[in-house]
Amino acid sequence: MTKALEDVTVLDLTRVLAGPFCTMMLADYGANVIKIEMPGKGDDTRSFGPLKNGASMYYANVNRGKKGVTLNLKAEEGKQIFKDLVRQADVVVENYRPGVMDKLGLGYDVLKEVNPQIIYAAVSGFGCYGPNHQRPGYDIIAQATGGLMSITGEPGRHPIRVGNAMGDVLGGMNLTIGILMAIHARRLTGKGQRVDVSLVDSVVASLETGTQRFFASGKQPELMGNRYAAAYPYDSFKAKDGLFVIGCGNDKLFKLLCEKVLYKPELLQDPRFETNLKRCDHHAELKPIIEEWSHQYTIDEAVEKILQAGVPAAPINDLYRITTDPHIAQAREMFVPLHHPVIGDMKVNGNPVKLMDTKADISVPAPNLGQDNGAVYKEFLGIDENALAVLAEKKII
Repeated sequence: MTKALEDVTVLDLTRVLAGPFCTMMLADYGANVIKIEMPGKGDDTRSFGPLKNGASMYYANVNRGKKGVTLNLKAEEGKQIFKDLVRQADVVVENYRPGVMDKLGLGYDVLKEVNPQIIYAAVSGFGCYGPNHQRPGYDIIAQATGGLMSITGEPGRHPIRVGNAMGDVLGGMNLTIGILMAIHARRLTGKGQRVDVSLVDSVVASLETGTQRFFASGKQPELMGNRYAAAYPYDSFKAKDGLFVIGCGNDKLFKLLCEKVLYKPELLQDPRFETNLKRCDHHAELKPIIEEWSHQYTIDEAVEKILQAGVPAAPINDLYRITTDPHIAQAREMFVPLHHPVIGDMKVNGNPVKLMDTKADISVPAPNLGQDNGAVYKEFLGIDENALAVLAEKKII
């Protein structure tokens, strides 16, 4: 089967999450991703939990499908080997702090002389230019600086970090998009280019209506828990056994909710609730009316009744429900079984992008440190086993 990116070779210098998430997306669709790590140490996440049989499931999840080699980029011989690889590659991906690759003598200005068609893609906390570009960046830094924490949390309480590494994931996705756009641009121009993605920019771009509410009013949007400022009822509600959500995004859906679920058509004539804007203003009065109904039912009963009326609703799934859900886990293949040589049988997260003809292939586990040194250096550079042994002894690989 033809793979969407099978003609693309990627040199992957990334570590931790944002960069590896990007190169994982590319590898799932057939790109020849060569993950380059420091000899003897490797990616920091090789030691991150959870561990199984001494190997990191964190690392295994986001580095599947890649070839693994070691190379010391601080050594002159290592730098030359890297340049030789760049001559045959399409993309270099890194997520060092801006300037690190330049100090190594391997920045974009050097590599574009080695290969004018190379696409040099980097993700960092604050981007490669601007007053703060030298600041270190992790996910929590991006969520805080980019404003996401300021609009996340319960009313009257403190800002909250989103429960996953959303800044890293958004940065990784944006870097993937940037690389694919640069590949297409190269077909038009014949030249590579630099792709620069900032975790902070990625978070800011995700704020959508938050920024527009601020521009309109000049006021900081209030913390509102699970409620959405632009529509109501668009919130979490209490059932007998916990919480579920309703996504009533327009007047038609609210009419269905009132008539076919709550059996309170009179709410449609209530001046507090007759338009979406008014419902947003009077959300605190509408919520208990809905919960008076929903308290009678379990989560699943309430959700089913609302869905039958044609109104969007859903349980707030925990990880058990997600990983056993027939739609998410099975039909959409969002948890893919994979056999890892050290961990054993495990499941990795599926790819959220579904191409119907050139499908993602998640079948190759993450590499052990340097496991593909022989194959990659022989195929790309013609280095034989004796020369590889010498390089290993000198700690170049």
